[in-house]
Amino acid sequence: MADILVPMIAVPLILFMIFVAPIWVIMHYRSKRKIGQGLSADELQNLQQLAQQAEQMRERIKTLESILDADAPTWRDRK
Repeated sequence: MADILVPMIAVPLILFMIFVAPIWVIMHYRSKRKIGQGLSADELQNLQQLAQQAEQMRERIKTLESILDADAPTWRDRK
């Protein structure tokens, strides 16, 4: 039985080492290199736009909270 089991394990292992492992290693280091390069110009522009929108949202929230504080002082206590 051990004579049959070794080739059954060896064949998939050899196929894995020949085909899957090299592609896996190449893709891994390609993604590492891409991460190390930083953001592209388009990604940086999108990030700046999102930061600007977040700042606008923060100002709107502050305004809404001040309006609610004036109109309904106990609104924060409601759950």
